[in-house]
Amino acid sequence: MSITRTAEPVRTDGVVPTASRRSGQQPYAPRQLTSKFTVHAVLLVFALYTLMPLTWLVIASTKNYRDLFATNPFALGDFNLWHNLGELLAYNDGIYLRWLANSVLYTVVGSLLSTLVSVACGYAFDKYEFKGKESLFGLVLIGVLVPATVVQLPLYLLASEAGLVNTYWAVLIPSLVNPFGVYLARVFSEGYVPGEVLEAARVDGAGELRTFASVSLPMLAPGFMTIFLFSFTASWNNFYGALMMLNDEELYPVNLGLYAWQKNVYQQPELYPLVIVGALVAVLPLIVAFLCLQRFWRSGLTAGAVK
Repeated sequence: MSITRTAEPVRTDGVVPTASRRSGQQPYAPRQLTSKFTVHAVLLVFALYTLMPLTWLVIASTKNYRDLFATNPFALGDFNLWHNLGELLAYNDGIYLRWLANSVLYTVVGSLLSTLVSVACGYAFDKYEFKGKESLFGLVLIGVLVPATVVQLPLYLLASEAGLVNTYWAVLIPSLVNPFGVYLARVFSEGYVPGEVLEAARVDGAGELRTFASVSLPMLAPGFMTIFLFSFTASWNNFYGALMMLNDEELYPVNLGLYAWQKNVYQQPELYPLVIVGALVAVLPLIVAFLCLQRFWRSGLTAGAVK
């Protein structure tokens, strides 16, 4: 006797019901829902913990000196943000603007040069064969493990011998060396620059420098921006290196200048609101840089480069 099976019912939206739905089971088990809720709750706690200092900074920047100490830290007082900004920019003949310009110089110029050097080195480690390549790359990895503060004293002694202490070069030159950037550049070069494209460029008569500048560097744009942002953040937050190298207030970056004000708040209480609003202004360039450049991280510029 033959048994005839009926066809699987098809929903009008074109989706065939799953076995679990036919048997009346719930799409998510209670244990799965509990796990999902727990993960979201933990992430929410960490997000609040991360945003709490920034929230306090924004609120405190709107208060005057009296409200900073007379009100709850997260309570609003009289709105004095524009007055505080005016006082910040006018204090000591606008020294804060000089510090901000110094930070932009140290960060943008230093990060661009550091990223270009790192990408060129990582590209060379990936695409070329030379004697002692892996040993040299091992030294680069050792450099990644060494904390930056450990090398500040030797760097200061070298800069003192070269007569560079208390100059812009004392901060710019050390920022060019970025072992972690070289490591990242080699990883990006392995994934973003196919060897076939380089061979095609060489067959067309392009030299090695032309191949790197016109073919490889555009392909490495996402990696370049990623390394640039890491370098940008490190340079903008470079406090100890500037503290070791600089004595002239006119050469201070913004974080070192705010530290100098913070040391004098007990003798000059009027500096306290300026330190807070100055810290808020100093954070804004980092936020703007990440918001403007984050799209380069996920862009696949080499998709379809090799057919």
